[in-house]
Amino acid sequence: MQRCCGKITSHLWLWSTLLFLTLCFAPVMLHPQCLDFKPPFRPQKELEFCIMYKEFGCCDYQKDQELMSKYYQIMDNFDYSGYTSCAGFIFDLLCQECSPYAAHLFDAEDPSTPVRTIPGLCSEYCFQFWNKCSFTIPFLSGDPYIANFKENQTSLCHYLEIQDKDYCYPYLLNNQQLTQNLGGIQVNSDGCLQLCLEEVANGLQNPLAMVHANDGTHRFFVAEQVGLVWTYLPDRSKLERPFLNITQAVLTSSWEGDERGFLGLAFHPKYKYNGKLYVYYSVEVGFDERIRISEFHVSANDMNEVDHTSERVILEIDEPASNHNGGQLLFADDGYLYIFTGDGGMAGDPFGKYGNAQNKSALLGKVLRIDVDDNQRGPLYRIPPDNPFIHEQGARPEVYAYGVRNMWRCSVDRGDPWTKNGKGRIFCGDVGQNKFEEIDIIEKGRNYGWRAKEGFSCYDKKLCANSSLDDVLPVYAYPHRMGKSVTGGYVYRGCEYPNLNGIYIFGDFMSGRLMSLQEDKTTGNWKYNEICMGMGLTCAFPGLINNYHQYIISFAEDESGELYFMSTAIPSATSPSGVVYKVIDPSRRAPPRQCHYNPLPVRVKSNLIKFVPQETLVGIDLDHRGEIGAGVITPVPATGTSKTTKNSRRKGRHRKNKSKLERAPHIETGAVRLVGDSRSDRGRVEIYINGEWGTVCDDLWTLVNARVVCRQLGFQHALKAAKNSEFGEGKDLRILLDDVKCVGTESSLLDCRHAGVGTHNCAHYEDAGVICDSYSISHSNKK
Repeated sequence: MQRCCGKITSHLWLWSTLLFLTLCFAPVMLHPQCLDFKPPFRPQKELEFCIMYKEFGCCDYQKDQELMSKYYQIMDNFDYSGYTSCAGFIFDLLCQECSPYAAHLFDAEDPSTPVRTIPGLCSEYCFQFWNKCSFTIPFLSGDPYIANFKENQTSLCHYLEIQDKDYCYPYLLNNQQLTQNLGGIQVNSDGCLQLCLEEVANGLQNPLAMVHANDGTHRFFVAEQVGLVWTYLPDRSKLERPFLNITQAVLTSSWEGDERGFLGLAFHPKYKYNGKLYVYYSVEVGFDERIRISEFHVSANDMNEVDHTSERVILEIDEPASNHNGGQLLFADDGYLYIFTGDGGMAGDPFGKYGNAQNKSALLGKVLRIDVDDNQRGPLYRIPPDNPFIHEQGARPEVYAYGVRNMWRCSVDRGDPWTKNGKGRIFCGDVGQNKFEEIDIIEKGRNYGWRAKEGFSCYDKKLCANSSLDDVLPVYAYPHRMGKSVTGGYVYRGCEYPNLNGIYIFGDFMSGRLMSLQEDKTTGNWKYNEICMGMGLTCAFPGLINNYHQYIISFAEDESGELYFMSTAIPSATSPSGVVYKVIDPSRRAPPRQCHYNPLPVRVKSNLIKFVPQETLVGIDLDHRGEIGAGVITPVPATGTSKTTKNSRRKGRHRKNKSKLERAPHIETGAVRLVGDSRSDRGRVEIYINGEWGTVCDDLWTLVNARVVCRQLGFQHALKAAKNSEFGEGKDLRILLDDVKCVGTESSLLDCRHAGVGTHNCAHYEDAGVICDSYSISHSNKK
């Protein structure tokens, strides 16, 4: 290093704006990517050579040492004059492999194209390099094209340059949009966190739980509402035989929205040694419906199959109605089994004087805590000695907390990986009645307010005014305009995505929103940010996608702490449209090898089904530089379903001084158009009914509905059912359709079930949209 440190130091000033590593807002056009097609990282060990990237980039210490060795091998071929002239250039060019934008500079963003051997240069820099150091080119690159052009400055620099000066080396160093806040979670202008997904499993029937056994195998087990549990290996292959099959005992149905079924699964903390697991499911006993908590043992002959004869019923509770069945089972850090029951169903908890939830002598509407250790003989469970109401007359000793309505999905915080702050907290989503959904942290002996309160507001005014209520408020509540059925999530504590550490990620079953909360350690308040799927190039990494099915059923952690969620296109226990997604932060990853683990071997006796991804990345429209194509936002009218109409629409887009009505003198009722994006294959859906254009609400808006719209416009497929006014609000129009539900064969949204023309209970922030497959029917028919 000492032989050329003067020349190297003279180039380091270019990087003064690069070192921003706090969790922060970054423009969504960023696409930092390394040559291994993954996000950049902060090296575990400080770099010694490419020190401008010691805080954030694409090189760890090992790669940095390799580049330094290569540098000296090259420089040993030159005399003193060569050193003084070219040391800085050679250093610059080699170290661009460590740049956060290495994939862009080396043209590696598309894995199918050959990678450059010399990074993409700005023309002025290339001319300087050629004039002073063209003799070094054979030592930098073995590319035959570069060898042919080596003696011709114009041809060589034309071959090496990236024409856009904002994105070539070294000018990209001065591009504030690219260097400011580099490494932070990306957000859009509305403060929505831009994350991506990776498809992990598909073809599932309402997958409502994914758990691991904490036995070192890194298997994960996915439970379906019908009563099947499937085993997945770390390579995501699925065992052909189910781990558990109690479909004959589980009470459920195929009608959409049925809340009964197989609802929860938890492995004993010492499962590796005792083979015990617990399930929560609905049953019918005579004419009564009940929830049942049972214990099973894994088979002595197959580690991937439960011994179905080992079932022991731990607890059964009568259910007065078919809804609000709860369903969460978990073991907390104290080793006890926690059971989360619903309030019994119907609406408003009408059971008894104060409802089930406020009645400590009832097991419904509660968090229960029991001890299932050492239960081979004697009682099937015992009461933990510190349960809060164990000495209260009339109270059930199992009760740990009360006043809950229907907690759907709870989780235990693993705690900060370094400080262990937050470890052991239990987070729950509690589904609301008419107005609010809430997130709670469960504490021993506390009253969570229902039915006196819903969220922060009073529901039963008389109970709410009772001075003895002494309820604990939610950490967060949101109104029904944002969603109508919360799905509790997890605080991210995994290794792979450091930016997400400490963020609680959850969702809403009905609206399909992904949401996040982050605690302010100083005030104890929780900051809310919505989570959006990264558009443009944000998710343009191999294997990543930026869309998911609407109905978010559940969240999960794998054995190493990475975060997942499950959703489905059709909320029916028998619909095989369920998918498991892994949550990905495309802005920053952990350093290579930091998150490595070695799964214990799994003895497999069943056939394996190889995982085949089905989902695709949507919304990418690239020009020749690989950047997001620009365009003027122009509404595109649609006047019918025929190919002729679509072709004439396309031709008419370039005619000036013509209104839409002049281009479409007759518009049939039921016609649709896409508005709010320059591209003709996506936008807000507007429908023409009885002489006026109007919008469609996203309640029940699904990919099936989107297909009807796309086919009507002449496209073959729908890629996404866009919600939450993704393509803007149609505030100048009336809302004409709500609660649209198509089966897929209709020729127009008017032919689908809906609430009635002009009848709605929504607002324009819920305007629906679509993204269609840009490969249209009319185009495909020309082939």
